Amino acid sequence: MKKVLNYINGEWLESTGTQFVDVVNPATNEVLARTPLSPPCEVDNAARAAAIAWPEWRRTPPEDRIQHLFKLRALLEDHFDELARIITLENGKILAESQGEIRRAIENVEVACGIPTMMQGDVLEDAARGIDELMIWQPVGVCATIAPFNFPGMIPFWFLPYALACGNTYIIKPSERVPLTMQRIFELIEQAGFPKGVVNLVNGSAETVNAILDHPTIRAGRSKESHRHSARRRAGDHDPHRGRQRVRLRGPAVLGCLVGLYGRGGAKHLLLKPSPKQPPLA
Repeated sequence: MKKVLNYINGEWLESTGTQFVDVVNPATNEVLARTPLSPPCEVDNAARAAAIAWPEWRRTPPEDRIQHLFKLRALLEDHFDELARIITLENGKILAESQGEIRRAIENVEVACGIPTMMQGDVLEDAARGIDELMIWQPVGVCATIAPFNFPGMIPFWFLPYALACGNTYIIKPSERVPLTMQRIFELIEQAGFPKGVVNLVNGSAETVNAILDHPTIRAGRSKESHRHSARRRAGDHDPHRGRQRVRLRGPAVLGCLVGLYGRGGAKHLLLKPSPKQPPLA
């Protein structure tokens, strides 16, 4: 029986949780593994590791960040059939559907490798007299995905590669019913050479989910689980400012605007510099 582990700060760790959920092959009812229900303290450990890794990762040039994604893309391609079989084994969908799921995951990694172009900003000189307009993309910090059981290999890749390419650090909580796919993918992520703490994996159920949603360090996240409505209320998804950084701008009649971008894991800033005739405010 495969042992399901957490991956925190670059290390594979057994959970201290005392409760488990059986991972069952729906075709044979064979128990494949037992998922530990990680306590909130292990979510906190992952969030702290991601927060410590973030300053250095965000300052890493995008061209260097995506080198890890290039390696991950090659590893996913090399293990394409293996990953598809794991999805079929624990989820029950036919092999062709599992292969399509992994293909979509790989395609998202490929697109994220173009982030040096996609996250370029814009400059407009003299938007008004003595004022230039500058738009830049910046990472928001620690992000997380609470993944569903029906697409264990694809949905995390809707967000993970873009967030990493933009300079965010990440935590994934796979469904406790189908953790083996992400367990194997994280073995490949480890081979891709991401720095410690940049990508983390925590297994669990409702208590683990709530710990992610309530953690003050985790700035943005996505939940697609069956309990998504309560998760959204707890996560504050109704709040348009959720997951966005605020920036204080100085200068006369200076306007600040920030729009969060979950899909790419970044944030959009509109900065207006003050007129040289009037000194900035203290």
